[in-house]
Amino acid sequence: MSNNLSPDLFRVIDANLNRLKEGIRVVEDIMRYKNNDKTLSHKLKTLRHMANIKESMELLKYRDSVNDVLRQTIKSEMNRSNLDDIIIANFKRAQESARVLEELFKLSSAEYSENFKHIRYELYTLEKDISENVYI
Repeated sequence: MSNNLSPDLFRVIDANLNRLKEGIRVVEDIMRYKNNDKTLSHKLKTLRHMANIKESMELLKYRDSVNDVLRQTIKSEMNRSNLDDIIIANFKRAQESARVLEELFKLSSAEYSENFKHIRYELYTLEKDISENVYI
């Protein structure tokens, strides 16, 4: 990573990498284990594996989840009435995180920025595909 990114931004990157992969994983597991959809599961798994940077171990040095000022769960995060709500919430979580990563990496790595942009657009497509099927 370039000197254009400060350790404070390393925390942002680390949190968003985790959020991106976690959001994808929730949808992936629903498609895989509940819906037995090999094609969608594989597409999601591929995207999750693309959500990586070679400096991920360096980011761990700056992780401070204990002192995260928004660590406490808010009421709206606990509001899920069905599986569709969970799928949509996790797609949105992943898309938003991909956008944050895309923007931040414009400061240091056009390659990483483009990768996260690609992931974001693929997530938009998969969200539409899943919502148009019987899954949502």
